[in-house]
Order: sequence, then C-alpha cells, then structure tokens
Amino acid sequence: MDPQTALERAFALHQKGRLAEAEPLYRQALDGVSGTAQLLLGILLSEQGRPEEALPLLAAALVLDPDSDLALLNHGNALAAMGRPGEAMVHYDHGLAVHPGHADLLNARGLLWLSLRRFEEALSDLDMAAAIRPDFGEAWNNRGNVLQGLKRFADAVTSFDRALTLRPDYAQGYNNRANALRRLGRLEDALADTDRALALDGANAQALNDRGNVLQDMNRGEEAIASYDRALQLRPDYVEALNNRGTAKRDLMRFDAALADFESAIRHAPEAAQGHWSKAIVRMLQGDLGEGLRLYEWRKRLPVPIETRDYRQPLWTGAEGLRGRTLFLYIEQGLGDTIQFYRYALMAQARGARVILSVQDSILRLIQDAGADIEILGSTGVPPDFDYHAPLMSLALAFGTTRDNIPAPTPYLRAEPQRVKKWAAQIGAQGFRIGICWRSAASIAGRSFPLSALAPICAIKGVRLISLQKDAGADEIAASGVEIENLGAAFDAGPDGFLDSAAVMQALDLVITADTSLAHLAGALGRPCWIALKYVPDWRWFLGRADSPWYPQLRLFRQTAPADWTCVFADMETQLRVHLS
Repeated sequence: MDPQTALERAFALHQKGRLAEAEPLYRQALDGVSGTAQLLLGILLSEQGRPEEALPLLAAALVLDPDSDLALLNHGNALAAMGRPGEAMVHYDHGLAVHPGHADLLNARGLLWLSLRRFEEALSDLDMAAAIRPDFGEAWNNRGNVLQGLKRFADAVTSFDRALTLRPDYAQGYNNRANALRRLGRLEDALADTDRALALDGANAQALNDRGNVLQDMNRGEEAIASYDRALQLRPDYVEALNNRGTAKRDLMRFDAALADFESAIRHAPEAAQGHWSKAIVRMLQGDLGEGLRLYEWRKRLPVPIETRDYRQPLWTGAEGLRGRTLFLYIEQGLGDTIQFYRYALMAQARGARVILSVQDSILRLIQDAGADIEILGSTGVPPDFDYHAPLMSLALAFGTTRDNIPAPTPYLRAEPQRVKKWAAQIGAQGFRIGICWRSAASIAGRSFPLSALAPICAIKGVRLISLQKDAGADEIAASGVEIENLGAAFDAGPDGFLDSAAVMQALDLVITADTSLAHLAGALGRPCWIALKYVPDWRWFLGRADSPWYPQLRLFRQTAPADWTCVFADMETQLRVHLS
C-alpha cells in the first residue's frame, strides 16, 4: 500500500475512533507524506494518553509548518499533559497570535489557565471560545468547571446545562453538573446526574467516586463506600477515591479501616498531601495530638493550601528562642480557629516575643479588645520586619501540645462593658435565657441542626430562647414552630463581627450552639455553653467525652447515630430540667 493510501485509510479509521487500527497505517505513511502523517499520528497518540510519544512527531510537524494551528494546538496539549504548562502556554499564545479567534486554541488555553487555578483568565478565554462557536459543547463544559473554581455554582449549572443541550450523551458533562449541584445542596439532582453519567459510561471511575461524595453528603455512608469500592475496582490506584472512602469509613467510626485507606493512598502518592492530612484528622480525633499535629502540617501542601506563606524569614518551629525577637502570626482557617488558637499567641508573648498577629478583618476589634500587649493587624497586614513567622495552628505543634497539656487559660477574650450594659438592658433578667445558634457554614456537612429540634427545650417552663444566628430570617423561625426571640437588625451589624455576640453572651445564662465559631467565642469568654455535635465531630472535640480540655466551661452533646439529633436534644432537655429543678 502506497503512503498516500495508507494515510487516507488511517485518517478514516481515526475519524471512526478505531485508533489501534489507524496507528500502524499512519506509521506506514510516514515515509511518503511525512508532515501530515507526523501531525495526525501525533494527534492520535495524544488522544491515547501517550503525550511523550506524540511530542517529537508534533515538533517535527511544526518544523515543516511553524504556524499550523493543529500542530500548535496539539503540541501545546501534549506539553500540558506532561506537566509543562509554561511551554504549552507559549504554543497556545503563538497559535492565537497567528490565528486570532481560534476557538479550539482558546478552549485549550482556558483549560490550561484552569489547571493553574487562574480562573479569571480561564473564564475570559472560554467565554470567547463559546461566543465564537456557540455550539462548542466542550467549551461550555469547561466554562462550567471554571465557574465552579470561582464558587459560582449556580452559573456553573447553567453552563453545564448548555453543554448537555448541545451534547446529550456527554457523560463527563453530567458528572461535572452533579458536582456543581452538590455544592448547591441539590443532592437528589446531583445523584441523578451521576447516575446518568454512569448509564452512558459505566466504567467511569470518576463518576463513581463523585457519586460516593454525593451519597456521603446524604448521610448514606454504606452506599457511598460501595460506590468508592466500584471506582477502586476499575482503578486500584485511584488516590482520590481511597481518601474519600477512608473519610466515609471515618464518619461511620470505622477508624482502623479509614486509616488503612489513607495509608494506601499515601503508598500510591507519597508526596500528595491529602492522605497525610486525612490521617492527621483521625489521629487527632482519637486524641493522638503528637502524631496528628505533625501530619496536620501537610495542610500547607493540599491542592488548595491552607495557610502557607512564603517569607524570607524562617518559620518558627518552637526550637528557636523568642526572647527579644519579633514573631509574626497570622490567620488560621475560619473565625473559630483564630479564636481558639489565639491562646498560643499569648504563650509566645510569655516566652518574651514581641508578637504581631494578623486576623480576619471582621474580628479585628474583638481580638484588639482582649487587652493583651499584642499588635493586631487586619487580614492583609504584614509587618515591615520580623524574625520568625507561623500560622496560628502550627503553634500547637511548636509548643508540643498533647491531649494532656492543652492550654486553657479561659477567659482570654472579653466583651466591651458598655455594649454588655446595653444588651443586658434590652434582654432583661427574667427567665432562664439561652442563646441559640443552629446553623453552621453551608460547606460543612452535618454540623447544623434543625431549629425544630429545640422544641423540647423551648417547652421547659421559664426558658427563653434568644437567637444568636445573625442571618436568621423571621420566616425560618416562624416555620420551626419554636418560640425564639430575635435581637433585631442592629445585632452584630456593620463590619465588626461578634462584638454584640460577646456582649449578649454576658447577659445569658447559657448558650446552645451547633459546632460553629460562636462555640469558640463562648469558650474563650468563659461562658457556659452546650455544643450539639454530629456523630463523628471535628477532631478538636475528640471522642466519647462530655467535656472539652480546650474550654472548661463547655459541655458536649453527641449524636449516637449519624444524622440523628433526637438523642442530643433529649439529653439536653433532661440535663436542663435537672439544672433548673
């Protein structure tokens, strides 16, 4: 067969998706029509996931035609697949300079921006690609993924809708839309989409993994594990599924099995942070802060790192002397984390350090009012000079914290006296006054409890329930059937968070809250507080105990089965009746 005929037959087979049959014919054509054969064989090898083999063929095709849009596109794609984004970007940029408005090059460059988490640049490229070719289903799908990265989940769903209208058989599109729906809390719709993806592609390990995530959010842990099992049968080295299955087992209190999955994930990907970080959570939950806090440092290397900063000054590890030195400390995750670990800033100061602390802007005044001789900066503040630095939570490791030596110098925050006086007058002294907070951050599954769960406590004679939930609506309270007092629109209004909450807590007899930052505020103020905890709680509350070594005034009430709040509030009701009798 002459090279031209071989090329034509190879191309026809390639178009039909019969790649294994096309490859030898392309190779046969290399001798006679080398430029085109090299390009098409390089594209075929890229489609087969063989970018290293594709690269020299595509490079040779570019030598013959340096401005070829197909060669530039696919050479860039091969480089991107090999983890060489800078070189890939050069090819895409050159291609778009020569072929402005080329939808495939815009789509490819948008995907590369997405992989670099440069979401705004990615969205710009994908918007242009979709505008140039409105029927470009892949661009609409990729645009949806970028919008997820920007946490614009409703917009992402709209983009995936468009992709799936254009390509109703697009399995990955259904799976991607499922992930956006999950983040919107539309779990039934998300599950239906993962099932559609699997109906189109039953061997899609990613869809099985993502289906497990949805089931996990629905508190259907055993079904989630079964879905992860199927994903791992298809891909035994699927590290993400191993980590997710371990988390599902952890949330069923199957800790040894969970650790086995995390260890397996670490063996397959020893430099990936997720397995180490997940193992840290279990170890700390079990009370082993020694190993757990050490492993928890892997949070700085997660795909979305948690509080990792690069300064020319060294990280303080606890081994370096602090007397006469300046230590710059900064935000650790949520508001509750900052409040909880602020105690370590005081400990560093006690070692003779000049401490400068950057906190979230919303609690800057709260921390300033603590009265310590610590310079407090806003979230973006960085001092011009310092000797060492550290994120707040790393100080627990630096100070050698164990479950038996947790520092608990409560109270270490305080409310403004005038604000206390104002709220005390408004609330009054009658009855047994309980501040309540029932809703945690939407991204933390299972921590919030239904407002109706408080009905047995509300029914106790003399009890008053006072909402500390800043964003609670009257409709939500009315629908619960529970009598709750609202402190009005002025409560914690404005840019400063928790100033009113701290003052109100001083005028209350008790706080009952979900696992939220208000629990940490009550603890740091030394106020009596009861926390309703899910079956497997956040690691800092440990397991099986009703007290907290972090905050001596707190009492912990735990679910005895996943998603079951009945026992928690029945126990609270019993304890409260005893207390009031």
